[in-house]
Amino acid sequence: MERGKEKESGAISQERRMGLLYDSRCANTSHRMRQTMSKILTALSQFEINSKASVFLNGNCVLIDAKKAQDKHLRLVHSINHVSTMKNISSKKFKLRRIELTSEWDSIYFNEGSSEAAFLAAGSSIQVVEKVASGELESAVSIVRPPGHHAEWKKRNGILQHDLDVKKILIVDWDVHHGNGNQKMFWYDSRVLFFSVHRHESRNFYLANDDRFYTKVREGEGVGYNINVPWENANCGDADYFAVWDHILLPRLMTTSFILRSEKQKGLDII
Repeated sequence: MERGKEKESGAISQERRMGLLYDSRCANTSHRMRQTMSKILTALSQFEINSKASVFLNGNCVLIDAKKAQDKHLRLVHSINHVSTMKNISSKKFKLRRIELTSEWDSIYFNEGSSEAAFLAAGSSIQVVEKVASGELESAVSIVRPPGHHAEWKKRNGILQHDLDVKKILIVDWDVHHGNGNQKMFWYDSRVLFFSVHRHESRNFYLANDDRFYTKVREGEGVGYNINVPWENANCGDADYFAVWDHILLPRLMTTSFILRSEKQKGLDII
């Protein structure tokens, strides 16, 4: 995410205005996700150990501590029952319920660390957004798990938006899957422009529905603030992406003051 340059704030020098947040506890959400997250954390650890890389990291990035999301923020975009379920899903008394939800929900995996990981992922995303929105940082990267762009009102993997001093927000989601959760959270909101480029392939790619089609432009005051670019061919390359960026996305940047990038890289969400 990034924002236009602000006046210097606090003790952070102008050379160190990018934030970086990651936490090993986000690797505990499930065995499948733990393997992916552990690889990333190992790579980051090696990056810090390497002398030249460490100098670059410490000289150019501000390391941010992870922070759990508060219920009041999650309830802005999720039902009370859903927030409560996610808070308790890792407890012993919910063991059978974990098994039930894993079978009921699509591509969901729970274990004893899922609750902590989910609240850390959502809270950490809020944390970096607030630091950039306040001008404390110019940009920030939150490497978290579980992912949030599929999150809906009553479904798992919550991310955020609460009152910020920002006029216009752009969310760019270039994950291979459509960010259906991000899309629905701001369906009637003209303050947030959501842009998603993803595989569609005639409804044969996950998620297999029409939510990700280009005709989904929102309703009410939000009309025109949802842009879907559904690829029908799985082999799109750099030229295709450059064309979409140049002709569809970039012309809309003139009215944007705050940009969030939402994606998964080998199973991780980068916010």
